[in-house]
Amino acid sequence: MKPIWIVDDDQSIRFVLEKALLREGLSTRSFTNPREVLAALNSEEGREGPQVLVSDIRMPGGSGLDLLTEVKQKLPGLPVIIMTAFSDLDSAVSAFQNGAFEYLPKPFDLPKAIELIRRALEESQREEVAEELMASTPEMLGQAPAMQDVFRAIGRLSQSNVTVMITGESGSGKELVARALHKHSPRANGPFVAINTAAIPKDLLESELFGHERGAFTGAQTSRRGRFEQADGGTLFLDEIGDMPFDLQTRLLRVLSDGHFYRVGGHTAVKANVRVIAATHQDLEQRVKEGVFREDLFHRLNVIRLRLPALRERREDVHVLTKHFLVQSAQQLGVEAKRISDQALDILSHFNFPGNVRQLENICHWLTVMAPAQMIEAKDLPPEVLSPVAESSVAENLTGTEPAHFKEPTQTTASSNAPASLINLGAHAGWESALEVEALQLLGTDRQDVWDVLTRRFESLLIQAALATTRGRRIEAAVKLGIGRNTITRKIQELHIEG
Repeated sequence: MKPIWIVDDDQSIRFVLEKALLREGLSTRSFTNPREVLAALNSEEGREGPQVLVSDIRMPGGSGLDLLTEVKQKLPGLPVIIMTAFSDLDSAVSAFQNGAFEYLPKPFDLPKAIELIRRALEESQREEVAEELMASTPEMLGQAPAMQDVFRAIGRLSQSNVTVMITGESGSGKELVARALHKHSPRANGPFVAINTAAIPKDLLESELFGHERGAFTGAQTSRRGRFEQADGGTLFLDEIGDMPFDLQTRLLRVLSDGHFYRVGGHTAVKANVRVIAATHQDLEQRVKEGVFREDLFHRLNVIRLRLPALRERREDVHVLTKHFLVQSAQQLGVEAKRISDQALDILSHFNFPGNVRQLENICHWLTVMAPAQMIEAKDLPPEVLSPVAESSVAENLTGTEPAHFKEPTQTTASSNAPASLINLGAHAGWESALEVEALQLLGTDRQDVWDVLTRRFESLLIQAALATTRGRRIEAAVKLGIGRNTITRKIQELHIEG
């Protein structure tokens, strides 16, 4: 750990703080005036800077407030504690306005001063975690205040084993946050195991989570460890927890309560030391009210809630993310990275990104494959970005006015019974491009179930749209889709469609 720098022209203050911090196992470096501090920061030895800076406010040869301003320009994340014998309000206000971590009036109680420095150390370590996250996880790049809050929250949770609930829209990067929480936790050397509870059929999910014994069911020719056992000593990430079947929620609650569970067909309790991180795009409080999610499980999971902002809430990050994904896509495809014009970037930054960061990543992959030249121009952007709906969204963001087609929904030729989101989707045929991009994305991985994954999504959306049009009448929906009554009933059960 870097040392704590103490700046004070009073030798006795320096001596007392040095000895007290040494007893705490913390190294220090002392200075008598701001000029020495700035010289040290510019030297090779002090280029990394301190972990925390503790400075007097009035010294011969410079002001602590001026020093605070200059240090913050070089090291914006450095916690600075300002000390002064002049305990007046103006000094305190000036210190905080210039970015001080805390204000410490003299004479101070030594134990309280050490406690304050300890808090500043924790803040400094959180800042370092945030910086490391931005460097090691490029997909989580972000200068927007909302993302900075996320980075700091991860830093605060870095040494904790507490259960975390990550909320946010689909595609906003919930698994990235879960991986970051694991990487910076005491369990970092253990396994990180992820499972999407919505992507696995109900009949198989119990075995996936808890494992099974040989002969437990047809096809169980050998015993198999479940995800909880695989994650022993590490972290288990339960994505889309809101879609977990109700009866399995009871089993999950027992595991979270005492860490014990039984394999399917087993009679011996298995103990797993696992930290659980859950994620959902749904409103779990509402699902609890609807009776489809256990309230006691909700409270067990919802110890710490971390909300991820949608990409439209941090538009200032679109530029840097776009350039990163273009480089990443080029590396995956083994081609030269394409550049993008300012006009195209501006259009992208005003797009609403219903699919969030994942959609931007897919768009960049599509551009790498489909854009005809090395410089991507506005005309090269995919149809969903250049569609009338997207253009009106740009106009709305630029002018603050509501797009005309939202004011007059009767102008559309789509069925008036269809949900508004489906009407908007039908207004421009951009879904084929989105499907192509998603297929390219999945085919570029090690997965061997791309057909099943995309077919399930397509069938699920199609059936939900038909049910919405017929207000839940299954037989009528089946007739509209051109499939049999038994087929739609079976599909609804297989795909876990409500309604």
